[in-house]
Amino acid sequence: MSPRRSAVQAAGTRTAIVERAVEVGSVEGLDGLTIGRLAGDVGMSKSGLIRHFGSKEGLQMAALEAAMEIFRREVWEPAEAAQPGLVRLRAICTAWHSYLERDVLPGGCFLTAAASEFDGRGGPVREATRAAWARWLRVLEAEAQTAIDAGELPANSDPAQIAFELNAICMGLNNARQLHADPAASLHARRAVERVLAP
Repeated sequence: MSPRRSAVQAAGTRTAIVERAVEVGSVEGLDGLTIGRLAGDVGMSKSGLIRHFGSKEGLQMAALEAAMEIFRREVWEPAEAAQPGLVRLRAICTAWHSYLERDVLPGGCFLTAAASEFDGRGGPVREATRAAWARWLRVLEAEAQTAIDAGELPANSDPAQIAFELNAICMGLNNARQLHADPAASLHARRAVERVLAP
């Protein structure tokens, strides 16, 4: 077997492991990602799987990075081409709600679950989760500031407050759907967004 083919196969195996890790992690949390569990799920030995990640923490970080990419693809990319400011904020919220409503991951938003699971802990996984949410809040805040500067939102609006509220609404939507199976959750979330983004 050529080194190139071997590298391609290894990359394919790693991708399959990470995809399964994201699915499991969305339901059972990052602590549910054990080397033994994932090895059994993908039909590998523990030693074979550990070679790809080095440790449980390495596996958790890889799953978190993959979940961030899914979030970016599902929430940011559909809104990226929209006009900056209020139009883009609305497009972000529409895409974000769709991502949650379509159950892209079986346990809902992986990043929301990770934030709850690791908010009181230390370590690299917590820091990576915190950094991901901080970046996202900066995106929302920047779009809110653009909308304020363009006169699309009141001049006395606080862009950090708008970002906080939009994030809280979508985290609440995830909770209402996953924990409470609330059939009215999406409607409540849309109404809340409309109040926050009222011109």
